[in-house]
Amino acid sequence: MATYDDLALDIEELKQLQSIAKRPRVVSLISSEILNLEKQLSNAAASSQQMPTPAPAVDTPVPVSSAPKAVSSSLLSYVPLSSFSWDQDNDQVKIYIPLEGVDRQKVEADFKPMSVDIKLHDIQGKNYRCAVPKLCKEIAPEKCKFLVKPKRVVVILAKAAKGNWLDLHFKEDKFKPAGLEKERDPMAGIMDLMKNMYDDGDEDMKRTIAKAWSDARSGKAADPLQSYR
Repeated sequence: MATYDDLALDIEELKQLQSIAKRPRVVSLISSEILNLEKQLSNAAASSQQMPTPAPAVDTPVPVSSAPKAVSSSLLSYVPLSSFSWDQDNDQVKIYIPLEGVDRQKVEADFKPMSVDIKLHDIQGKNYRCAVPKLCKEIAPEKCKFLVKPKRVVVILAKAAKGNWLDLHFKEDKFKPAGLEKERDPMAGIMDLMKNMYDDGDEDMKRTIAKAWSDARSGKAADPLQSYR
């Protein structure tokens, strides 16, 4: 069906044709069509006035309770992972977390100069966490990363300074008061000497001492100080 504007344009054009037509039959046909279109134009105008104005659309507010909520990791409960192994070379420390079914997209790693915190989410309905709140020595956070393997997660810590670590965790020296000096462990003096030798020694000395401690932890050597007595 022609619109109101189309009908008006048709009538205007027919009137122009009517003004130049010369044969009576043609003039009569044009006049008849003009009358027909004017009638349609009148009906179209009446219909447009009777049509109700559509009500403006109203946005229905979404209930707050139905909107998705992001769950903060601080509100989640975690199973601590205290059973893991580690090794090192001159530049890196690697932590091996034995855990299957880990989705890389659901791992949250927080590397800081003296700490590392790894959170693993939604693994068979549980969340796990492996954290070292204070490392033995500083790391370079921007160079650290983690790899997700089929049966484990490997955390790679980049050492801030090359060298060997005696332990993964930072351990403070604890000295007893002077009054209790006689109760002190007889090995404490040798331990202090070993520490000083490590701090002041060259790279070969540090590697030797670090290897002795590593062998002691793995059970390869009963006494890491045996060769220094």
